Amino acid sequence: MATHPAATWIRETPASNRKRNISLAEILSALSFALDLTEGAVPGHALRSCLLGMRLATELGFAPDQLADLYYALLLKDVGCSSNAGRLCQIIGGGDERRVKAGVKLEDWTKPGQPRLSTLRLLWNTVSPDAGPIGRTAGILRIGLTQHRNNEEMIALRCDRGAHILRKLGLGEIAAEAVRGLDEHWDGSGYPERRIGSAIPIESRILAVAQHLDVFATEQDAAKAIEVLRDRSGRWFDPELVRIAEGLHRDGTLWWAALSDSPESRTRDAVLDLAPDSVADLEASDIDLICEAFADVVDAKSSFTYRHSLGVTNAAGKIATELGLTGQKRTLVHRAALLHDIGKLRVPNSILDKPGKLDPEEWRVVQEHPRLTREILSRIGPFEELAVIAGAHHEKLDGSGYPNGHAAAQLSLEARIIAVADVYGALTEDRPYRPGMAIEQALQVIARDIPHKLDADCYEALAKSVL
Repeated sequence: MATHPAATWIRETPASNRKRNISLAEILSALSFALDLTEGAVPGHALRSCLLGMRLATELGFAPDQLADLYYALLLKDVGCSSNAGRLCQIIGGGDERRVKAGVKLEDWTKPGQPRLSTLRLLWNTVSPDAGPIGRTAGILRIGLTQHRNNEEMIALRCDRGAHILRKLGLGEIAAEAVRGLDEHWDGSGYPERRIGSAIPIESRILAVAQHLDVFATEQDAAKAIEVLRDRSGRWFDPELVRIAEGLHRDGTLWWAALSDSPESRTRDAVLDLAPDSVADLEASDIDLICEAFADVVDAKSSFTYRHSLGVTNAAGKIATELGLTGQKRTLVHRAALLHDIGKLRVPNSILDKPGKLDPEEWRVVQEHPRLTREILSRIGPFEELAVIAGAHHEKLDGSGYPNGHAAAQLSLEARIIAVADVYGALTEDRPYRPGMAIEQALQVIARDIPHKLDADCYEALAKSVL
């Protein structure tokens, strides 16, 4: 069997040296839940799409190497989705872009002159939420007039960014181009290049069908998913893939473990069972690369958080060095800092980019993100300790933090380092409501929380390393 491109950076580790092994499939299948948050999808969307797409490809007779490329493209098809969130929020006048992303997948947006009632209702409930009826109507009309231009911009941002990340991960050009062509349509009405028919990579065509099947089956039912798939055959979708999907549906083999009411563990186990045989356990540097890639996904969501995860990682690394952390503890700090905000992908940009004070409901949404961070990372067995550390970055020593109100006795040194680094990063970065502070001013602000809320040793280590 030929070596999959990913194997160029995934190497075998002698069994005697392995500790808490982790595979590429295990880590990506878990982190795919973060991508579902950004798209406003029902959790497990990427996993279910993976199962559906792999079944279509198997029927087509894909070779093992082709299946490997497709497998990772399916899991990571939405990895570029955060890059257009801020811009989409602007286009819809400060509305919830996650709601629009979820809703638009159910609409036939290639017919701008024939809007359905559901389309108009979606726009009315999301566009310019703070405007009155006249302003909201004007916003909807503006979006209608610029629809194709907006679609082209939004999809290009997402697909180009997604392809870039797959290349960065070393997953190969075929997988990268599959993701880039996700929103191309069989009749040439898609984006970003308006390719027609067989000019669209077959992997992209499979991604599009698999995504459609899960979205409609989850929001409505499996029969409706097949009905709409059939209606869009020859327009959106490759007729041959539609025929195969219909056949698998009739045979009762399409949907096993791929419906939203299936237990999550069953769906994920089924996905892991399909993992390419050529992929071995990851080395430490490979895991770090994946963590860095997903930190980029988080930071790309808002211009105000651009490079925040990397900034926190840099500050946390300096604190760890000053405190003498080495080995596994230093690795835990590094990875937890990179991924500490992954749960923030659920927070709409209407909240992240809001220039004014958050209302109680908006603040409640923000306070949920550390819990989601821990929940996502806990899906990766070897990340159990890392998940606890990353999920505690807003906890305080006096128990006044969130989401769990943990106090000093429950907070490890690693968690305390991330907490101090996160506050420092937030203060020194620009925010919608204020410019970033100078280092000295930021340290003065942090000092007010020493030692009752933030760790004094971590603060002293930070001050020593940045002044």
